[in-house]
Amino acid sequence: MRHPLLLSVAAALLLVPGFAGIDPLVRLAPGAVVRLDRYVPDGGWPARIGRLEPVAVVTIDSAAPGFGGFSALALTDGRATLLSDAGNWLRLRIAGGRVVSSETGALGAGPGRGWTKEDRDSESLAIDPASGRAWVGFERANAIWRYDPSLRRGEAQRAPGEMADWWGNSGPESLARLPDGRFVVIAERGRKAGPLRPALLFSGDPAEAATRVVRFAYRPPAGYDPSDAAALPSGDLIVLNRRHLGWLRFSAKLVVVPRAAIRAGATVAGREIATLGPPLVSENCEGLAVTHENGATMLWLTTDNDQMLLRRSYLMKFWLR
Repeated sequence: MRHPLLLSVAAALLLVPGFAGIDPLVRLAPGAVVRLDRYVPDGGWPARIGRLEPVAVVTIDSAAPGFGGFSALALTDGRATLLSDAGNWLRLRIAGGRVVSSETGALGAGPGRGWTKEDRDSESLAIDPASGRAWVGFERANAIWRYDPSLRRGEAQRAPGEMADWWGNSGPESLARLPDGRFVVIAERGRKAGPLRPALLFSGDPAEAATRVVRFAYRPPAGYDPSDAAALPSGDLIVLNRRHLGWLRFSAKLVVVPRAAIRAGATVAGREIATLGPPLVSENCEGLAVTHENGATMLWLTTDNDQMLLRRSYLMKFWLR
């Protein structure tokens, strides 16, 4: 006969992340030391990659537990916010083309109990440049949360019924705030096999239950999945799409979707403007942001290294020509 106390302990351990075969949530502590190094591929950067002109690329590293795995990116007021797929964030203050300071931390609230990485599977991010408020899309929960500018306090949340049947690990991968205040959300994959991805257009704040929402569909380039989106100054939507080439090598395609095409019931596809992949960058491009600088449009990308020591986290800046 097994000892009842041992059985009780074993049962309790099954409820604890790590013992139950579940990834525990590791929160990135404030004040982590971050290192940035300039990156140039072998042979140097080409003058152009499609319509992109390379401006600057750095690798980002830290020995702090929970660092890396960046899946979303936003830039506002000279500050880059990189968000990981575990609710951890890195903020870099950029001035004169240089990073002058950094700040680290973790989202103060989110779906679930916050015990496991799956509870805080944050995959997309948009920040209002006027208020500093942030919206985060969570896979698995298929929810959108709004946070205060510090990212430490949740203000509102919504799990739209239109997202209820999205795949748990392929939910709101892309989240973009349009210049007119509307929001676009695109799923990484559909529940059914096929070329289309479920997408939603919100009339305003997607974390508020009263905000109207309509469905449309996005058709990514063949063999690719959407991993993020951002609005261009014109209001057109630029979508980042990635493809796993095998052996931890990836390719990325950027396409532009006309703003007029995004409407209820529509199926939209984009015009390709660039393909980025080996040997220039082989990592998984998951975060996209747009800035407007002295009349020029800049695209920023970040990568998800899955917190693997042998893989790199990049922050890349390109001039959209």
